[in-house]
Amino acid sequence: MTGRLRPGGRTLAILAVVVPLLALFAYAALRSGPLAPVPVTLAAVDRVSLSPALFGVGTVEARYTYRIGPVVPGRVARVDVQVGDRVRAGQVLGEMDPVDLEERIAAQSALLARASAALVAAESQVRDAVARESYAGAQARRYETLFERRLVSAEAFEARRQEGEAALAALAAARAMRDAAAQDLNAMRADRSALEQQRAKLRLVAPVDGLVATRLADPGTTLVAGQPVIEVIDPTTLWVNVRFDQLRAGGLRANLPAEVMLRSQAGTKLAGRVLRVEPMADAVTEETLAKIVFVSAPESLPPVGELAEVTVPMPALPPAPVVPNAALQRIDGELGVWVVKGRRPDFVAVRVGATDLDGRVQVLDGIAPGEHVVQFSQRALDRRSRLRVVERLPGTGR
Repeated sequence: MTGRLRPGGRTLAILAVVVPLLALFAYAALRSGPLAPVPVTLAAVDRVSLSPALFGVGTVEARYTYRIGPVVPGRVARVDVQVGDRVRAGQVLGEMDPVDLEERIAAQSALLARASAALVAAESQVRDAVARESYAGAQARRYETLFERRLVSAEAFEARRQEGEAALAALAAARAMRDAAAQDLNAMRADRSALEQQRAKLRLVAPVDGLVATRLADPGTTLVAGQPVIEVIDPTTLWVNVRFDQLRAGGLRANLPAEVMLRSQAGTKLAGRVLRVEPMADAVTEETLAKIVFVSAPESLPPVGELAEVTVPMPALPPAPVVPNAALQRIDGELGVWVVKGRRPDFVAVRVGATDLDGRVQVLDGIAPGEHVVQFSQRALDRRSRLRVVERLPGTGR
């Protein structure tokens, strides 16, 4: 015999090396490779009464904003307040330049005095015409009696009658002139009143007690009619304009309680309530808009525009199967959960309802209490996957 192995012995030697390697490879593939069981955590399907809640983010806004500015074009003469100042109702905040308004008022006052004098003269003329008409009428009636008795001629009677008619016409003319003078006087009074009102409107007056939010113009700025100089808000009427996902906004209505957490006061929950749900939703973001008011004003008023987180607890629902939100999967466009049957998963389509802030979802149809569903898995599952149930996925906090 030589030192070489016989053919049969060589084969056995190779098999002695290869077989353990193949067994080790198969073991590794089945335990840690793609064919290994997928580590998963399970959640039991419980039948509980879910207390859903809506969560949304909004901004603090003033319910009433008053934009104070001129009603006619002009130039700003002075502004007496700064941003952040408290103002009272009726307080003068500034004034527009009157230009020639004072002179126009003076000129109108002079015309008004002249019209008053003209009215006095017209009334005197009316009294004079009344006296003349009364005398001419008496003379005409006396001559008529004398003419009937044949004591005066027809020419004399006719002359007196014509004098009476002329006096009556003069009285009518005097009264017309008096009425015209009175109308002129009223028109001039109205013109002066309009100028005085225009002069008064040059003063920028606070309509309510409030807070100066913005100052939009300085002295010397030329403005058009309606352009604001100052914006005043009522700080006691702050509310939160909040947006809620339309998919979860079912049941949202006025007077529901709410909790507001201001960004500047993290950790402090302020009591509020839903004032109203806006009839117009945002079709682009698919959100429902609502206004949330504070039950009592915060001690430190937040600035307008500050972000706020709003939670609206909803009434408790009847008991129904509940699963964690993380268990829901969408496969081929169908929403469902992986139900564990033995060591294999089975995808079951479900119809879901409300969700609470703890991440639990109400299942309306598809599964029953007592079943177990996959909550987290280390990789994507299919119906051929083998499962290995663990309490926590390796390398994760789930």
